[in-house]
Order: sequence, then structure tokens, then C-alpha cells
Amino acid sequence: FFGFGIGGSLGKSKKDINKVLDWTIPFLSEDKPKHLLGIGEVDDLFNAVERGVDLFDCVIPTRWARHNTAFTYNGRLNLNSSKFLTSKNPIDPKCKCDVCKKYSRAYISHLLREKEIYGIMLLTEHNLAWILSLMSQIRTSIKNSELQKLKKQLLKYY
Repeated sequence: FFGFGIGGSLGKSKKDINKVLDWTIPFLSEDKPKHLLGIGEVDDLFNAVERGVDLFDCVIPTRWARHNTAFTYNGRLNLNSSKFLTSKNPIDPKCKCDVCKKYSRAYISHLLREKEIYGIMLLTEHNLAWILSLMSQIRTSIKNSELQKLKKQLLKYY
């Protein structure tokens, strides 16, 4: 078979998840990918990668979008807030996704406040692109022996 899926009951806390991974991964072949099911918070991604996990799937990017929230390099951003109704900035100025290139916080905030589904669609697209970009940065940081540096930069916000 292609690789290993790790999922099901991983405990009741983040500490439990790490214990399960610490117990499980040493028994798995190193030449096959390890896929962690249902885990997608930023800190969990770092902790799992450090333990040898290669692949992830999770509803977090879409769940946060349904709750008007975006991933950014400065933490979560709730765009339903009225303070964003006049902001011409992109969701995250450091993000290179199409949503950040084309739409302002004001526009997306307006859509969300008016309950327009397109606002959630745009946030979902942004959140997925942001996570993919993060994973790319994680891979690069591993190659450059800078994973801890990247983790420290981001986890102060998450």
C-alpha cells in the first residue's frame, strides 16, 4: 500500500495527539508517507511535522471561513468586524493568493455582513492557499534547518 493513515481517536487534548504520534510513528516504515487525518490547526501542523507526519487533511480552513475568519501571518482575522468595512488592504499583505491580490478586507467584510455566500467562498479559497503556502514554507525550512525559527515566528500568533 502507498502509505499510512493515522486517525480515529487521538485523545482529548493536543498533548494526547502528540503522545499518540510519539507512540505510533516509530513503528511505521520511514519510506512511506504518513497521513494525519483531521488535524489542521497551525500549532498541530508543526508538532506533527516534527514527529514525521507528511500529509494532512482537515476542515479547519473551511470551518474558519464559515465563521468569517481568515488565517494570516499575524494570527486569525475575523472579517465580520465592522472595523474592516473601510480597509483597502488585502486579507493578509504577505499572502500571494488570488483573493489577496484581487479583493480588499472591506469588500469581503461587506459580503460577510450581508450574508453573501461569496464572502465565505473567498475566505475558503484564501485559507486553503494560506495553508498550502505554510506547508511549502515548512518544507523549505526543513531543507534549510530552520523549522524551529519558522515555528517560533508563527506560533506567537496561533
